Amino acid sequence: MSIISRYIVREILRYFSLILLAVVGIYLMVDFFERIDNFMESGVPLIRSVPYFLYKIPFIVAQILPVGVLLSVLVVFGIMKRNNEIVALKASGLSAFYLVRIVALVGLAGSLILFVLSEVVVPVTIAKSNRIWLGEVRKKLPAKAEKKNIWLRDKGQISHIVYFNPVSNTIYTLKVNYFDKWFNLVRRIDAKSAVYKGDHWVLEDVLDQHLDETTGTYRATYHRRQAEKLSFVPADLRRIVKPVEEMGYLELRAYVRKLESEGYDSTKYRVDLQAKIAFPLVCIVLCLIGTGISLGTRGSRKESLAIIIAVGLGLSFLYWVFYSFCVSLGYGEMLPPVVAVWLANVIFSCLGLFTLLNAE
Repeated sequence: MSIISRYIVREILRYFSLILLAVVGIYLMVDFFERIDNFMESGVPLIRSVPYFLYKIPFIVAQILPVGVLLSVLVVFGIMKRNNEIVALKASGLSAFYLVRIVALVGLAGSLILFVLSEVVVPVTIAKSNRIWLGEVRKKLPAKAEKKNIWLRDKGQISHIVYFNPVSNTIYTLKVNYFDKWFNLVRRIDAKSAVYKGDHWVLEDVLDQHLDETTGTYRATYHRRQAEKLSFVPADLRRIVKPVEEMGYLELRAYVRKLESEGYDSTKYRVDLQAKIAFPLVCIVLCLIGTGISLGTRGSRKESLAIIIAVGLGLSFLYWVFYSFCVSLGYGEMLPPVVAVWLANVIFSCLGLFTLLNAE
């Protein structure tokens, strides 16, 4: 690696470290003051808040790493441009694409780090963080969930859900058992599916069995559709179902295949599976955009750095909005999962190449 390459990489890493420390510190401080009351009210010792916040750090880093890389590239090239170092490099015969190769390597390293964080570290740490928050602070783990089989227990009621789709708020294969105070089964509901509407569940293909206390036998009735108020709502099921961020790529892929082999809709998880690969590559995309903006921005030396940072942040914000919009279209089955997740990367990569050609 040449002296110029080492210099640029060292400066990018230096500013990236400063940005990362600052953002993580601010995030943890805001989160601390927002949640400390919940720890105190729940009676959980404050010392338990320390591992909770420590476990959240990898997730925070994974979320801000792409923007941190972009900002560090913008700052480094902005300062170099203000000090006429870019002019000196071009005068010595180096093209903009020489600088792009250096930044692309930085972006590739950032993407690999982000993939490892998202695949190996974050699923473990975020699961431990959620266990402290939901189990000890909020005390909202009254159920057992293993993959897609969910068991819920409430006073006089035990429910079994084979599969829950969090996008459409739909349950597939529902069984609800009602018990009296002596734990005798007094009613059982079997439904093929259930959709949450308003403040109740609408069950489809329902077999409703009631215990006749006089005869001691069960009377069964069939309903094509039946409205029921159950002891849980979709928000409760979302807390129980294992979040996607707690699953690695291989685990999520196996989960998708199992859902599809059993005939369930896996569109949401297909989108999330593609995002496991596409999202880390945003580091390379933002590096291309940052380099093109830094080298192509016109203006006085004093104004150029502020303009570069403002334009870069604006484009990164536009990227997140567009990416989230495309992902939501994928969840809604308006776009195929592959198109929904990769469209933002493709479009903004083209934009980055355009800014680089303009700079050259």
